[in-house]
This record gives sequence, structure tokens and C-alpha cells, in this order.
Amino acid sequence: MSFDGDSNAQDALSSSGNVIAAVAVSKAYTLYRRSAQRLLHLLFPWRMYPSFEALRGVSFGVKRGETVGIIGDNGAGKSTLLQIITGTVTPTAGEVTVNGRVAALLELGAGFEPDFTGRENIYLNGTILGLSRSQLDDRLQDIIAFSELEDFIDRPVKTYSSGMFMRLAFSVAAHVDADVLIIDEALSVGDARFTQKCMRFLSDFKQRGSILFVSHDLGAVAGLCDRALWLDHGRVRAEGEAGRICEQYVESLFREPDQIAAVPDLEPVLDERAPPSAMNAEFFPGGETIRLSDQATNTFIPPGFTTCSPFNREANHFGSGGASVVDAGLWDSSSGQQLTKVADGQEVDLRIVVHAEEAVEQPIFGFYIKDRLGQNLLGENTSVDNGPAVSIAANEYVSARFRFHWPALATGSYALTVAIADGSMEDHKQRHWMHDAVIFDVISSATRHGLVGLNISEAAIDRGSV
Repeated sequence: MSFDGDSNAQDALSSSGNVIAAVAVSKAYTLYRRSAQRLLHLLFPWRMYPSFEALRGVSFGVKRGETVGIIGDNGAGKSTLLQIITGTVTPTAGEVTVNGRVAALLELGAGFEPDFTGRENIYLNGTILGLSRSQLDDRLQDIIAFSELEDFIDRPVKTYSSGMFMRLAFSVAAHVDADVLIIDEALSVGDARFTQKCMRFLSDFKQRGSILFVSHDLGAVAGLCDRALWLDHGRVRAEGEAGRICEQYVESLFREPDQIAAVPDLEPVLDERAPPSAMNAEFFPGGETIRLSDQATNTFIPPGFTTCSPFNREANHFGSGGASVVDAGLWDSSSGQQLTKVADGQEVDLRIVVHAEEAVEQPIFGFYIKDRLGQNLLGENTSVDNGPAVSIAANEYVSARFRFHWPALATGSYALTVAIADGSMEDHKQRHWMHDAVIFDVISSATRHGLVGLNISEAAIDRGSV
């Protein structure tokens, strides 16, 4: 796909291994006060009307196998840029060249006919993305299975929820053998379990294709993307390593308007006035300590709690077999009762129950707790250097137990991944690995900043003189 202009984009594509090359792309929209002015402008093109520049001289490239995030405020030009890359919008100036098949998830429901059923829309959307009828016939059941919409696939999509729309659109895009995936906030809808499934697919896709990912979720951009492009009022404000660009963007949100002209390098700053030890009453002799809160008096943060779904025996899984996880979840450490709700800071036992169909000589039990975008937050396993030798006999049931205080997770959905392996950490066989075995929904949380809260025993201000 190439637009009118010189050969700069094609040269950039061939010389640097880019699958997407954009050179000086601009897009201006003419603003009409009345619909009749649009017709008058066609008849009298020399008439001048005000315009809005959505993009102004944007240049960048995406290499094969690279994941690039695009961030910026609303109205920065992110969606317009994606529409130009996919060919649904023509640039006013500049050139974009794409080498390979593109699968795009742009506006929710784009490319779908509301009165068609889900099955009919698979054929419609798949054809738009370049698949033949025979290819769609071969992949139809895989697409339906991935979407998990078997019970709704023959209903009109106008009856679908936004999450169901996303499931169907993502499932089609995942089965078109695309070279480039373009995603515009599509993962912001849908339940945590399916979003985790999508993120695993994207992680696998990164090994063979390129991804252009637009999101306001900076954690997802930093975790998924290799590089990031920051758009600001239609221009490229900064481009580089994803985590660094996200940090610069966040910093800009807290700057005064007259300080935003340039983004400086974010280097660590050492405060030479800082004392070499903790600032406390001992450091400030004769000073005053103002206690803001402690565990006994802290009343301005409500206690948080998390609900736990039942163990999902049908969860997505893989492994060589011989042993399988048959239950997992949280148990109260004192009463031994399985929990459907847990409070922040409550002592719990995370248990993984395994049935060994055959002997497992060196079992390793492990778990991860992931956020809705598949990023690992917490995890542990039973592999211990110089620990006691443990084996599982054939047809034996064994439960591994991890005891800890439940963390104060930010409000949202999380998933528990559990596994049983056989061998050492350096050389083992994965017997059974289960994604999304349990879903945790954090209904309320003491966490006000970040993803995981800290167990702060006291917050105070020490006042005095050094």
C-alpha cells in the first residue's frame, strides 16, 4: 500500500528492513459549519474554509518482528495515523508504505455488518482482510473456538456486547496469517480471562510478525512494546525505548504549560542535601513528629477485598502429561477453609493440588498472578537449592502450599496461572501448565498508587533542623 508522493517511504522500507515506513505524513480535515458547504466546496474548490491538522509531518518505521506503541492525549492523531496506515484514510501529504498483510482492530465493530450473524461477519471481515472463501471455510471452527462465542455465533452481531465484538474481531485477526497487527484500544473491553488470552497470542505473534499498538494504558505499552512513538497535537514529540518514552509522557502531564516546549533526558537526580540515613526523630533531635496514620488509626483508606472465582478445569493449558493440576485457589491459613473472598493483608495459603497419573521424580510446583494484560505481578515455585528430595508416586494426590499475606492489589481483574513440572530449574519437563485457573476480582483496595500496595505500618512527617 503506497500513497502519492516520492519514493522516500519505499526506500526506507527496503533499506532498513521496515515493514511499515511513514515519511512526512500529514492529514488536514476541512471544517464545514453546514453540510451544504461541503457541496459548495466541490463546486468551487478555490473557496477557503478553516481546517484542522490532525497529523503534521509524521515519520517513523516499524521493523519486522518489532512491537511499537503509539501514545498521546486524545486528539493527538493516533487513530488518524492508524487509519492512514490501513488505507481507510488518505493522507493530505506524505507517503506510507506497508510490506505484507495487515490485520487491524480499529474502532469497535469496524468491518462488521450489524444485521449479519457472527458467522456471516467472520466471512465478511475475513474477506476484507484478504482471505479466500476456502481459507475461511478451513479456519472457521478455529476462529469460533478462539472467540468462545459458540452459543452466540448465529445471532446478529447487533445483539453483541462490546466485549463480544472484541472477541470476534480479535479472533478473525488472529487467523489471517497477518504480517502486521494494528490494535487501537481494542483490548480495553472484554473480560480479564479473554484479554489474557489475547496478550498470550500477541506475545507469540511477536516472534513472527510486527505489532502497532495504540493504548492509553502505559503499563501495557511499556510491557508489550519494544519502542514507543509519542504523538502530541499531530507531531512526533518523542520516539525511543517504550519504558523511557512512557516516563517522559507521564512527566509532561505534570508540567506547567510553559515548561512543555522540550522534553529533557530523564536522568537520576541526586539530592546532595539528603542525609545518609533515614529521616526520623533521631536524626532531628528535639524536632516534632506528625503522625499521619498508622495501622491502629488509619481510617482514610477503606479495607480492600478480593473475590476468587472457582477453579476452572477447562482453562487453557499445555504440557507433556503424566501429572495434572486438579484444583487451585486460596485457603484460609488458620481455618483451612477455601476462600471465595480475601481481605488485603489476610494470611492465606495458595494451594495447587496435583494428581500424578505416573511417578514424578522431581516435582516443581509454581504459580504466577498476572494482571488483566498478562503482565506477571507475583510468582513463586517450590524449587529450593539443597532442599529435601520429594517425589510423587503414581496415582497419588499432592497439594503444594504457599503461605503469605494477600497483597493490596489495585482495583481490577487478575488471573492465577499454575503449573507442575518435573526436573530442575535448569532442566525440567512441563507436565501441566494452566493459564487463568482462577480469576481474582479486586472489588476494593487500599492501593491508591501503582499496581500493588505496600504494607505501610506508619506514615509521618518529622519536622526539625539538621
